[in-house]
Amino acid sequence: TNCVSAKSLNQDPDPQIPVMVSWLPWNHAMGAHSGLHVVMVGGGTYYIDDGSPTPAGFSKTLRNLEEISPTTFSTVPVAYSFLADELERNPKLRETFFAKLKFLSYGGAALSQDLADRLQKVSIATTGARMAFSSGYGATETAPLIMRVHWNTDVTGLLGLPVPGAEIKLAPVGSKYEVRVRGDYVMPGYYKRPDLTEAAFDDEGFYCLGDGARFADPDDPSKGLVFDGRVVEDFKLNTGTWVSAGTLRLQVIASADGIIRDGVIAGLGQNDLGLMAWPNADTCRDIMGNPQATLEEICTSDKVLEALRQRLMIHNRAHKGSSTRIARALLLIEPPSLDGGENTDKGYINQSATLERRAHLVKKLYEDPPAVDIVAINK
Repeated sequence: TNCVSAKSLNQDPDPQIPVMVSWLPWNHAMGAHSGLHVVMVGGGTYYIDDGSPTPAGFSKTLRNLEEISPTTFSTVPVAYSFLADELERNPKLRETFFAKLKFLSYGGAALSQDLADRLQKVSIATTGARMAFSSGYGATETAPLIMRVHWNTDVTGLLGLPVPGAEIKLAPVGSKYEVRVRGDYVMPGYYKRPDLTEAAFDDEGFYCLGDGARFADPDDPSKGLVFDGRVVEDFKLNTGTWVSAGTLRLQVIASADGIIRDGVIAGLGQNDLGLMAWPNADTCRDIMGNPQATLEEICTSDKVLEALRQRLMIHNRAHKGSSTRIARALLLIEPPSLDGGENTDKGYINQSATLERRAHLVKKLYEDPPAVDIVAINK
């Protein structure tokens, strides 16, 4: 790891002085304003993480976290899934990671509740206490933060409440309410692209983020807003029933209880919903009793497919409507492609790009009779 420091490393560290390990580049709005600048103002130390939130790159992050004890740690949800796997099996990493840690935070996408619970379980086992979990919300165009969860909560998926100076509007779009913002945080427009600028703002001058939101408690706005999926990801079944794909995705990941790491919801123009998901290799290998199993073997394992079917049946018992019930599932061997637009540099899965790029697998998902590697869930 390289480091940028505002004080001598030979001095005994003050627990209130920030120590950060981060992969976000400094030309990134969050990486600069919520990373580098915060550490420099606080007179702390910033370690440049040469890893990344990918299966291949996260091994470098783990190596760095075994050497450096951060006071805060922030990353995207997909990276937390890799981190949880390693914390659960690596006592050296647990000892170093939690030594000075004050709180965790995430952004870029919603964190699933089951993943947050796993991290809290490790925190309790290591420190004897739960870890404060925060999150922020915004975009590069909003410099970046416009809402923040500034209180301790066990609820994931919160966008928080507006930061000072940010004016938030919820505008009806389809079956959701889209988040829109106006204030000094927001860019004036895209460079030499008046067409894009005009499309990005509504007639009242609010920037349209494309995300849906709802109140965590309709009777108490002070409890903040909850992420309600991307507005553009919603679709209709052939019955005309709207499907909130982003919200359902989080519910299904939680119901799968660690078997899958992420996924997308299929079903546009179909009678029922399908799931295409990337397996959590470590959990699946435990189910198989084979620590050396390849991804190909995992995705066709009778034990894994049956375990996933049982988890999805539990989900369906709690979500019986056609817009929430999963009827079929397929595990994906090829990881999400950054070059193919399937995920962003923040680790957020692009639902429409994934379904378009893997249209042949969507077709396979809905074949009748189903292929041997399709999980069919009876009513």
